[in-house]
Amino acid sequence: MTLREGQLVLRDGTVFEGELIGSQANTISSGEVVFHTGLTGYQEVISDPSYAGQIITFTTPHIGNYGTTPVDNEANRVHARGVIVREEARRESNWRSDQSLDSYLKAMGISGIAGIDTRRLTRILRDTGAMPGAFGSTDFNTLLQAAKNEVGTSGVALVDQVTTKQSYVVGSGHYKVVAYDFGIKSTILRCLSEIATVTVVPASTTAQEVMALNPHGVFLSNGPGDPEAVVGAPQHIRTLVDGGMPVFGICLGHQLLTLALGGSTFKLPFGHHGANHPVRNLRTGTVEITSQNHNFCVDASSLDGIADITHTNLNDLTNEGMSVRDSRAFSVQYHPEAGPGPHDSRYLFNEFRQLMEAK
Repeated sequence: MTLREGQLVLRDGTVFEGELIGSQANTISSGEVVFHTGLTGYQEVISDPSYAGQIITFTTPHIGNYGTTPVDNEANRVHARGVIVREEARRESNWRSDQSLDSYLKAMGISGIAGIDTRRLTRILRDTGAMPGAFGSTDFNTLLQAAKNEVGTSGVALVDQVTTKQSYVVGSGHYKVVAYDFGIKSTILRCLSEIATVTVVPASTTAQEVMALNPHGVFLSNGPGDPEAVVGAPQHIRTLVDGGMPVFGICLGHQLLTLALGGSTFKLPFGHHGANHPVRNLRTGTVEITSQNHNFCVDASSLDGIADITHTNLNDLTNEGMSVRDSRAFSVQYHPEAGPGPHDSRYLFNEFRQLMEAK
């Protein structure tokens, strides 16, 4: 495999040299650079629509060891802007593998850069926060300007780029669930399909349109970017909650439910991206190891008197879950479906089923 030399330039002028991998269709790839700390699941991470607008840095030094397979895709196409790795595996070794990581990136039209000192890059992002950057084979000044021109994720309506354009149905379970697609993952749909027939609807769907489908419950999916930029969704969610509808939110859905209740959110310095975040369940006292991917967070104090805080992140004590008082709504900031894992929190889907059963 012939590699082309390239460089990664951050908005502050920091430069890293490496070799370009994946698709070479774009001379420059730019986006908000974040880091992911999971040891496995690189294909699920790359194909997660929640990474729209971002370039993913993998802190695990070897990426691509076990190849890729279409079964593990979380979406039909990749919305991430690019990937950064220390070393791409020279060969994949797994009986499930259909193609190498490099071939996968080329098929998806996504560029990457390898040979980067990801430890140094991660330390920079931890100290300064997620930062726009650009990589490619062009000169330093061109890449620096591209990084400076990158708008990041704050205030950007990224959900519009990833949501479905038309409704569709998956599963054949006992209950009827309407799932808002703010960037929903395939693994979430598989988990919901075990308990319900799921009608997936666009992010712009109104509460009245949802109620016309006569669901037993409504699911608010994960998704990319700033919850404040998802225009209209909080108002429709509030109508559903006030109407007594069982509602379960994950990640961006958790943040949107907060906005629907009159609460507020804020942007974390470098976000939570990984499959190893400890979260305490305040109702049981147990600690769950969770999969996470979000840059924005709920301000727990803004929910005083409105919702009970149910989960807390043990790394930084930020909010990870809530149960809305005098309603049938609850949500968590992390990913209980967790493809490929861990699965400590999958009990939450059963709690959603119990809410619908009670209704």
